[in-house]
Amino acid sequence: MTAAAEAARTAGALLVVGDVVTDVVAVHREPLAPATDTAARIRTLPGGAGANAACWAARTGSSEVRLLARVGCESARWHERALVDAGVRPRLVVDPAEPTGTVVALVGADAERTFLTDSGASLRLCPADWVPALLDGAGHLHLSGYLFFSDSSRELALVALRAARTRGVPVSVDPASTGFLAALGPERFLAAVAGVGVLLPNEDEALLLAGLRAPAGAARAAVELSRRIPLVVVTRGTGGALVAEGGRITAEVEAEPADAVDTTGAGDAFTGGFLAARLSGATPTDSARAGCRAAAHAVTRLGGRP
Repeated sequence: MTAAAEAARTAGALLVVGDVVTDVVAVHREPLAPATDTAARIRTLPGGAGANAACWAARTGSSEVRLLARVGCESARWHERALVDAGVRPRLVVDPAEPTGTVVALVGADAERTFLTDSGASLRLCPADWVPALLDGAGHLHLSGYLFFSDSSRELALVALRAARTRGVPVSVDPASTGFLAALGPERFLAAVAGVGVLLPNEDEALLLAGLRAPAGAARAAVELSRRIPLVVVTRGTGGALVAEGGRITAEVEAEPADAVDTTGAGDAFTGGFLAARLSGATPTDSARAGCRAAAHAVTRLGGRP
């Protein structure tokens, strides 16, 4: 067993609290044609930012990955089997009223995606769904940012965050969505995640949270955010990633080359690869490199999972 593998085995489990959704991915080579047909390749796949990150972490090295999420009864078994097959230990709460969330991902010829989101059961997680034993033996807690965009799931996220801090378990958050962040309010989001050790935004999310416009650049946003959260890693797609700690940029990591087909799961893959590396004892810079490798693999396939 390599030193890295031994470290991953002994570092403790990764607990992800987040979303499981059903992705309907439509890849269209031509621009969308209003009021008529546009030819597309369409697939229905398991997804969700939290679930995707958990699956990528399991694939890239974490010895045990747990996931807490809420789903509808119509697809609970399908999602559970997909997670188990990916090496994740799921605790899926079956919602009695709402179906599993659904995301329609429209992917153009440039591999960029636009989401239509029905959160369904995913944001109905609530404090009653929390089980303290989920943190037993955990080395890290990761919270999907989508949790912070509804009252009940935000309360659950805060319960999990407080429990992790009480036990000395490090916590990370992926902000998840500029659209939802703007609706909630950047300051309200940052206040809710106070106490986390790692923030993993993409460039647009970082700029929004830092109150900056695009010309200001991701580096300035990363620096500003790292004055509030100890470690900030900003993903920039083909521009790689920036690592900021304590108010300064400590690393710029290049992206791995890839022939992109669908960027739907790139950020989730980065998160999973990054967290698996951190749990194995890697530095923030090496963890960002691991995240970039996972993201490069993710964009070569449809959907957000390995």
